Amino acid sequence: MFVTKNGNLPIKYWLKDLPEQGAVDQAENLGDLPFAFRHIAIMPDTHQGYGMPIGGVMATKDVIVPNAVGVDIGCGMCAVKTSLTELDQDTLKKIMGEIRKVVPVGFAHHEERQDEKFMPGWAGGEYPIIHNEQYPAKKQLGTLGGGNHFIEIQKGDDGHIWIMIHSGSRNLGYKVANHYNELAKELNKKWHTAVDPKWELAFLPTDSEEGQDYIREMQYCVEFALANRKLMMNRVCEVFRDAFENSGVQEDGGIDVRPGIVFSDLINIAHNYASLENHFGKNVWVHRKGATLAREGTIGIIPGSQGTKSYIVEGLGNPESFMSCSHGAGRTMSRKKAREELDLETEKKRLDDLGVIHSIRNKKDLDEASSAYKDINEVMDNQKDLVNVLVELTPLAVIKG
Repeated sequence: MFVTKNGNLPIKYWLKDLPEQGAVDQAENLGDLPFAFRHIAIMPDTHQGYGMPIGGVMATKDVIVPNAVGVDIGCGMCAVKTSLTELDQDTLKKIMGEIRKVVPVGFAHHEERQDEKFMPGWAGGEYPIIHNEQYPAKKQLGTLGGGNHFIEIQKGDDGHIWIMIHSGSRNLGYKVANHYNELAKELNKKWHTAVDPKWELAFLPTDSEEGQDYIREMQYCVEFALANRKLMMNRVCEVFRDAFENSGVQEDGGIDVRPGIVFSDLINIAHNYASLENHFGKNVWVHRKGATLAREGTIGIIPGSQGTKSYIVEGLGNPESFMSCSHGAGRTMSRKKAREELDLETEKKRLDDLGVIHSIRNKKDLDEASSAYKDINEVMDNQKDLVNVLVELTPLAVIKG
């Protein structure tokens, strides 16, 4: 970790060198916000985002910044360890095919609304945007979405097969984020605030009606994103059960019943949200945009890029990072640049040689090729003071949104 100070607050980077200038500029904008607290923490997977760098952590006093949470509110990871220790290629391919039948990906959603019992409960108060989006939200519940969202089957160095899912709040989070960011921009203009509109960091006071409305709807989106991952994970686990239990009729006419699969409790960690926490003796709103909680003892997930390793980790509670760590590997090039510059056959061969069932099929898929991302080994090396690795996971097969 090294520190720069070109503005009001120090910027603490968990990197060996500064990231691209766009991310540096955004970090320094955060440090110049009049309500930012103590310092800005930049995780090792950082890259330029909208308003705030992805992999950024900012604490604020008495205000909340919708664009410092982002549009995919509650986006995060979940993982489950299975009792399986081996998985042959034929069974794996069958499982991946069945998963695609029960989990819509990309822009697809369910044709029917999912049962109300899978939706988060209401915590009281008004939810104006979410109430208007309840009908489509129930069709999007249990769907993967696009971009870098994925379902991956992995082999852990603990000897077990793991299932990992990365997804968020779908269109519900986008609608909430967009509404309150636009509202914040209008109010900031009306108040003649000192925050430059070009920074895309309009804020809402947390004691205002608008601030309380955003907090309430933001927290619901975090719960919806978790409910979304849970439903997908439940259906993926059912696919595994169907593949291994009551597997077929034997030649003598008997039923070949294999032992049942046991699944661990769900590990879940979000990486786009804001929460009220106590740091350095003050109650502050910690905004994590592409960063995850790494409080001492917190079990988290840090995925690599497609075809590279992922990690189950335990937080060390480093106060200097506001008890946070990276949320993944982090991009080295934009989606457009990856599609234009990477070679399709080279990227496919890299994954084929590893024996990974992957999702690189044509040129448009190159935005999710591993070469578009940072080296996950370097990312993990840069945050040894933030997390301990518990399990190292090697990919076997992946479905991309």
